Amino acid sequence: MPAAPPAAAAATPGAATPPVAGSKPFFSRPGVLLGGALILGLLGGFLGGYLGQLAGSTGSAGAPSTTGPVAASPNAGVCDAETVAKAVLPTIVTINVVGEAGSGVGTGSIITDDGYILTNNHVVAAAVNGATIVVTFSNGQQLPATLVGRSAQADIAVVKVDADAALPTVTVGDSDGLAVGQPVVALGAPLGLSSTVTSGIVSALGRDVPVPADDDTMALLAGAIQTDAAINPGNSGGALVDCSGAQIGVNSAIATVPNAAGQAGGGSVGIGFAVPVNLAMNLAEQLIENGEVSYPYLGMQVVVIPQDVAEQFNTAPGLFVEGVTAGGPAEQAGIEPGDIITALDGQPATDAAVLTRLKLTKEVGDSVEVTYLRGSETGTATVTLGEAP
Repeated sequence: MPAAPPAAAAATPGAATPPVAGSKPFFSRPGVLLGGALILGLLGGFLGGYLGQLAGSTGSAGAPSTTGPVAASPNAGVCDAETVAKAVLPTIVTINVVGEAGSGVGTGSIITDDGYILTNNHVVAAAVNGATIVVTFSNGQQLPATLVGRSAQADIAVVKVDADAALPTVTVGDSDGLAVGQPVVALGAPLGLSSTVTSGIVSALGRDVPVPADDDTMALLAGAIQTDAAINPGNSGGALVDCSGAQIGVNSAIATVPNAAGQAGGGSVGIGFAVPVNLAMNLAEQLIENGEVSYPYLGMQVVVIPQDVAEQFNTAPGLFVEGVTAGGPAEQAGIEPGDIITALDGQPATDAAVLTRLKLTKEVGDSVEVTYLRGSETGTATVTLGEAP
């Protein structure tokens, strides 16, 4: 993946990480400071420097997988990484992005035998501005690739190569069935070193990790898988697989320890994050079919009420509803301007990330329970998500 600036660590050179204050991890591009704590960086992405961000259902588009089942190691809690590598590496590619602003390296996994490849948005986003993409296969063959589509908000993208023959495809697993402590293997091109394999475990689940995205916006690795398998800049967009060789995540970011100057740097410290494959493949299938992702929406405009502000004005922290879209989902459900949303879909509405997570994990037509405060009265409403106009 392309290199990224300080603030986040990416699986391939080119991602970024956002900062988090206090002793919490900081998620952003390489070089970002976490305020004395860990810095989260993207593993891959495009940058004229070094991106610190790293980076998915069955082969999207229904392509048959050529990766057969892999036996687990007799040693409980450890994958047979050698067997996994032999089966999965042919489905993993190195992605080189070159443009006027610089170059970067990332990783991708082949999800259809006709050439669709899943990766991170931060790895290939520069292609929007004219950068070229070249994919290198495990056998050394190189082919040009085109950007099919991307979800900057989820840091997921799909590129396409035109091959003369059917390509081997990664087996896509089920990220909903993961367990903390489960052994996993990460495959990619850390620091540009193609076909690198590392192993570890799922160290936590359900992390919502904010990372830098396009045009100074933020993306969210919603419900991310945390792993201690070593991933570094260049791993971005690569596959995190279980012991059977099935992909269960897209490696996207790492936490790093800031130096004395408060800059992110170095490599893996054993805290990496992957986008769950179920979410990644849902987005990839939309990108392949439509070239873009259709996000559901609530139809309301909100601002965050932080805890300290809530205490100052003797009210509840949450999302203050500034306005609702006429005829939109929120208005139809009875939400009114002036309401304070305290919970969405069972999750505390303490920051804007809860809205992004909702957009990425829900679909048009899904129902979401909203808890709100109106004056001194607490109420609930069921909002049916609509399609953004």
